Amino acid sequence: MHFKSLVGILILCFLTFGCTESYCPMIEVDVIPEVDSVLGYNDEFIIENKTTISFSETFKVSANFLQSFILNGSGIQLKSIEKNGSILFIQNDSIPSEGYKLETFKDKIKIIASSDQGAFYGVQTLRQLMPASLENGSFDKDKIRIEAVSIKDEPKFPYRGMHLDVGRHMYSVDFIRKYIDAMAMLKMNIFHWHLTEDQGWRIEIKKYPKLQEIAAYRDETLVRHYSDQPHQFDGKKYGGYYSQEEIKDIVTYAEERFVTIIPEIEMPGHSQAAIAAYPELGCKGEQVEVAKKWGVFEEIYCTKDETFNFLEDLLDEVLELFPGKYIHIGGDEAPKTRWKSCSDCQARIKSEGLKDEHELQNYFIMRIENYLNSKGRQIIGWDEILEGGLAPNATVMSWRGTSGAVEAAKSGHNVVMTPTSHCYFDYYQSDNEDEPLAIGGYLPLEKVYNFNPIPEELSKEESKYVLGAQGNVWTEYMPTEDKVEYMTFPRMLAMSEVLWSKPEHKDYVDFVSKVENFHKRLDALDINYANHLYEIEGEMISEDRKSFYQLKTLTEGKDIRYTLDGSEPNLNSEAYTSKIPITKSTTITAAVFNNKERLGKVFSQSINYHKGVGAKITIDKVPHKAYSGSGAEGLINGISGSDSRYGDKEWLGFSGEDIEITIDLGEVQAINFIETRFHNGNGQWIYAPRKFSIEVDSTLINYDSDNEDKLIANQIKGVGQYSRFVKIKIPNYGTIPEGKQGAGNKAWTFIDEIIIN
Repeated sequence: MHFKSLVGILILCFLTFGCTESYCPMIEVDVIPEVDSVLGYNDEFIIENKTTISFSETFKVSANFLQSFILNGSGIQLKSIEKNGSILFIQNDSIPSEGYKLETFKDKIKIIASSDQGAFYGVQTLRQLMPASLENGSFDKDKIRIEAVSIKDEPKFPYRGMHLDVGRHMYSVDFIRKYIDAMAMLKMNIFHWHLTEDQGWRIEIKKYPKLQEIAAYRDETLVRHYSDQPHQFDGKKYGGYYSQEEIKDIVTYAEERFVTIIPEIEMPGHSQAAIAAYPELGCKGEQVEVAKKWGVFEEIYCTKDETFNFLEDLLDEVLELFPGKYIHIGGDEAPKTRWKSCSDCQARIKSEGLKDEHELQNYFIMRIENYLNSKGRQIIGWDEILEGGLAPNATVMSWRGTSGAVEAAKSGHNVVMTPTSHCYFDYYQSDNEDEPLAIGGYLPLEKVYNFNPIPEELSKEESKYVLGAQGNVWTEYMPTEDKVEYMTFPRMLAMSEVLWSKPEHKDYVDFVSKVENFHKRLDALDINYANHLYEIEGEMISEDRKSFYQLKTLTEGKDIRYTLDGSEPNLNSEAYTSKIPITKSTTITAAVFNNKERLGKVFSQSINYHKGVGAKITIDKVPHKAYSGSGAEGLINGISGSDSRYGDKEWLGFSGEDIEITIDLGEVQAINFIETRFHNGNGQWIYAPRKFSIEVDSTLINYDSDNEDKLIANQIKGVGQYSRFVKIKIPNYGTIPEGKQGAGNKAWTFIDEIIIN
């Protein structure tokens, strides 16, 4: 039985039969991530000035955190006594190392764990049982009341991570601490700190001072979106770096919150900034600039010995700063153009008996891995490190879908899941056109929440190699700390529950309710979260060739009110109670209301009611599961996709496949024109087809396109045919050219609404 259903049944029993004087078997608590099990007691514990605390040296970090949190939040000082305090930390070695038991009674709080880390997570749960006003010291009472509960909890995955790119944009030390604090509150334990990039080097390396003097600064920065042509720049020098002392301070700060920092030092690609400082590290030995726009660059580390000497020297300094097991070495998006024409690299291929430049990359990765292994460390790399053969002890971070993870796990290698489809928090999180600028894509809260880090292709035994997952925050379009928070929250909340909570205990409706409540805590913490909970989702559906539009919102207990004339809805507008019949082109506007006012933004959807709406459609290939939109029917539902977000529910994405679409209109009809469009976001590996064809009543119309716009609209006019069927054949663009992002991979095809009139 579903955990939440069981809770509901038990609560119903309590309402019917009542609790005993001191015990109610089950309650719900607003804790994120969802706990494993919780029992309720008909009582409460009160923290006040006379409250005492007892703990051994084993629990020093977690107990000190609790004391500081209560003191800073309320002014109440928990007095430490040697034993038998009213708040007790108790060691129990039978509990998993990251697990805990939390028991709050009328006269006692017990935090039971086998380790300080487990107790720390118990403290974070206890923290969320207290008023949010404690977070910023605005609590104005002399007593803190905590409901009496018994909670047993432990994580599903050992690797529960968040990533932050500081190469494209850099953030203050205080902000890095704030980011780590939020992770710790949500029981996340890995901070993947992306420190080097083409656009900036952010870590002090004392042996190579030009990394601070030159590589850390770019002359100017791209403004607006990379896809906007021509490129424009702000004309302002930008950069900076973290000193080794600052990094040591941050590492210590993280350790005190049981967060391990994994530094990423990119190689062999994404290294143009370093080559700008030391041109001899590149294949040409020529001066280059620190990159000032986004993308993939051909300047990568040469494979001569001098380069490896440099990398080993700087890694020695990195190892002194970061004591954790793992060092991330990147390994992604490394164009081989320079290597192909480099005498040193070609000599290396020959002397090492390598087949090609892909095997040369494997040689590069393995050489770095061997060096780090000799220092007692392990490497993590993006899934490109699989190319040319996988280094023997490497852990693979799978971002290009899940195929890399499957390949690595089946070979006995550890895997961290971070596919773009569910883990890239630089993607748009709402369909609203006024969302702040993002790289592209579409990743709403619900999609993050429903992510399963275990690929379905893996057996139970193979799935043990999946250590966990992480949310990635790439910052090309996040110049400020507020923007990072807006893009990260509340999606980090969803990711925390993906990684900590057991699937059978998760429920998205309940999670949304918890997030709504959690907003008060985020407000108190001064975290700039995105609030899309009061937004409306709409969907076109067809039944027996009749079309309807249905509306829904995430939060319960609210009304949806709508209009069909494009005017803005108000409290007097019609209340939505059932799906709306659609028989002509129209614009639906709607909003969420309580009994007093509108909540959130107005939803608006224009519907172009054409001859294809409600028809039968088939596609000979299945859209990629990460970009399946509204299914095949979404291509003829009268709704066009976003102009900027190829990942929304109206765009269908196909990975490297030719596709054939057949539309059955049900009867012979006059067809005057057919219109569709393709996305051409080359920076995201998406290419419009070079050509496609439409067949109407055995008449074949070929269409060639060399258009390089982001959105390629194609209107085939003057068809002038009568037909029941429309067939569209769309060949894939093919292999992405050298020098482009994703070079060597098959391009994606994204197609939007097919309009038939």
